[in-house]
Amino acid sequence: MRWIWIDRFLEFNPGQSARAVKNLSTAEDFFADHFPGWPIMPGSLILEGLAQTGGILVGDANDFREKVVLAKINKARFTREVLAGEELIYETDLIHLRPESASVAGRVFVGEELIAEAEILFAHLDQNRSRQLFGDHNFVFTGELKRVLGLTKNLSRRPESSNGPAAPAEVK
Repeated sequence: MRWIWIDRFLEFNPGQSARAVKNLSTAEDFFADHFPGWPIMPGSLILEGLAQTGGILVGDANDFREKVVLAKINKARFTREVLAGEELIYETDLIHLRPESASVAGRVFVGEELIAEAEILFAHLDQNRSRQLFGDHNFVFTGELKRVLGLTKNLSRRPESSNGPAAPAEVK
């Protein structure tokens, strides 16, 4: 099973920045054990949501031709715990994009309050190297992650006068 830590994108500016949201329900599996009676979101999962937001930004910049894998987290800093029932806003800015790697600066907010920030480095695996290591399975940009981005792109193209939901689109 792969957990997706993004409910939807609020903004997506290809090659520049992305904002995504995650609403934390008390029904999330990890809250049962972390910690009973005081449900807080593990910092590693907060960073995973930030990495997914930045990873989609990086992958989209390369038209999803390569697998983008988390290589390193620099300077992660947390200012407080995140509780069940809160809404996280992930913000990422693309700092550099090179053939072998990319980096993003990320921030996590609850409302207007900054609760975490990190610099994240991604490595690119070209298709040949990726196939050698992992076969043909695309474990990075799953259909589910690409659907989350596709819904955002559809909403941004929907005319203002439209009253109905946008149909899901296929994202490259």
